[in-house]
Amino acid sequence: MNRLRRAARGVGLLLSLGGCSALLPRGEAVTEGPWKSYAEAQATFDQIVPGQTRVGDLKQLHFDVQNSPNITILNYSDILRRFIPTPALDPQGLDGGVRACLAARTACVGYEAKQKVVNRRRHGNFWLDFLNFKRQVDVNGWRFSGMLLIVGDRVVYKLTGGQPVIHEQEDTHNPLGPLQGIGESTGALVR
Repeated sequence: MNRLRRAARGVGLLLSLGGCSALLPRGEAVTEGPWKSYAEAQATFDQIVPGQTRVGDLKQLHFDVQNSPNITILNYSDILRRFIPTPALDPQGLDGGVRACLAARTACVGYEAKQKVVNRRRHGNFWLDFLNFKRQVDVNGWRFSGMLLIVGDRVVYKLTGGQPVIHEQEDTHNPLGPLQGIGESTGALVR
């Protein structure tokens, strides 16, 4: 009889949490880097002037290849593949800094910084989500990527891109709830 009462209390407690979205999982994907926001990353790159900025200046801008995480060093082959993917492409149509880099061959090095912060927060009814009937996810954050080409001690080219604001809404509806994927998984067993 005590077991039955405890089980009934447990079920009652779980049912009382019916709309409690605080029990839903949350996630965060962060690629660490020196910047706290897209705007801060872009402001750093805006201070870099091709033909004037030296490698030593980059450290003062918190763009330190040796100590900042997630900065990729690109060698000549990497740079060549990115800017001349096919031999049919005429290098004369490229930016002057890229041409200077390609002419310098192995004396040119590239730095590529990629940083992102993406948060995933599920919301809605706990039981509908838990039983896989309805799942709602808010995704927000930002992504930044920037590339520098350096010949000798000077930056000769810079390029930035990314997504300053990410906001996505994912809604999944499964009318069969936890049974939704059974047909697919049993089909694999039959084969």
